[in-house]
Amino acid sequence: MHGPVSPFCKSRLDSGPNYFYRKFVTLSPELYTRLSETFAISYHSVASMVGIIASRMGILHVKRDMDGANAVYQIKEDYVCMVARLLKCG
Repeated sequence: MHGPVSPFCKSRLDSGPNYFYRKFVTLSPELYTRLSETFAISYHSVASMVGIIASRMGILHVKRDMDGANAVYQIKEDYVCMVARLLKCG
């Protein structure tokens, strides 16, 4: 899974109606709103899910703002295609 991101996967990050193909995600009411359209979940379950993905699976970089209130999650390039394929299966 190492090496450059394929043009197909890169295009999935930069476009498309699916919010999850974006490279950067801020855990915010917008993310919760988009997920809750499809799944019966709470805001706290979304925060927990993203935290587990970031800490245990290791496929996300986490950057916090200066006051630590918000975190920005970035999918590591090695995992972009895998995540895109998994999201298509669901």
